[in-house]
Amino acid sequence: MKHRVLITGGAGFIGANLAGRLLHDGNEVTVYDDLLTGRMENLAAFRDDPDFRFIEGEVEELPDLPADRIYHLACPASPVHYRKDPIKTAKTSVLGALRVLDLASKCGARVLLSSTSEIYGNPLVHPQTESYFGNVRTTGPRACYDEGKRMAETLFMDHFRMYGTQIRIVRIFNTYGPKMRPDDGRVVSNLIMEALHGRPLTVYGDGSQTRSFCYVSDMVEGLVRMMEQDGFTGPVNLGNPAEMTVLELAEKVRALAGGKPKIVFRELPEDDPVRRRPDISLAKKMLSWEPAVSLDEGLEKTFAYFRDCVEETV
Repeated sequence: MKHRVLITGGAGFIGANLAGRLLHDGNEVTVYDDLLTGRMENLAAFRDDPDFRFIEGEVEELPDLPADRIYHLACPASPVHYRKDPIKTAKTSVLGALRVLDLASKCGARVLLSSTSEIYGNPLVHPQTESYFGNVRTTGPRACYDEGKRMAETLFMDHFRMYGTQIRIVRIFNTYGPKMRPDDGRVVSNLIMEALHGRPLTVYGDGSQTRSFCYVSDMVEGLVRMMEQDGFTGPVNLGNPAEMTVLELAEKVRALAGGKPKIVFRELPEDDPVRRRPDISLAKKMLSWEPAVSLDEGLEKTFAYFRDCVEETV
């Protein structure tokens, strides 16, 4: 069935990959983005598609657009970007959520919130299940994003309980792949860009902190399945449960670069989570979803993407 789909933040990394998938599936897609961290080049492949349109603007000022499905992805997601203006980040999370919920209610649309693993903070429970309430420091430098997303989840659930709005909540864990910004500031893009420019690979702390990395096509598949799942609001974790240390990741990137870069260690950033791994039992049960792309395969594709980006700028 063809849907009118609105993606807030659709010029960003995950949003642009999602837009391409939904257009391929035969939907009409409108991307709404303020281009603070999103990029027009992410949308270049389908700018001439008659079923696609782009509108620039801030999500708090989202106009009344026709939609059957709303994917709400608008908000800087990397610490490098959301900490540049933490007050704007919090406003985007809270006021943006209220605006898309209001639009969804008017349109009778389903609306999906891209929440985050950051709502678990520096977790005391491992792996993280949806029932875990988290360990977030409200006064910390990451709180603008962590607490903003927690409040967005609250607003989504209250809208559902008060007005019957058709909500979906997804907690996204570390995701990587093509269309990431070279200056994204997250560990995969940082390491690959350092390798491609012949610089040492930076590992923070001693590299023993763990992460779980999900390739973007798997994440997009999970988002689409969640949107189209009847009778299930979530929240649900989407991510790859294959846990590894940051140092192990750096060694994989080093191997892709021919084993040439050396690894250097820097001080661990404040409030950086020590362990991060999703329990995806609920996603398996409710969505029949789990990642299909291995880390080695995904890193090769991502390395090739960034290599092409570097070569284009030379």
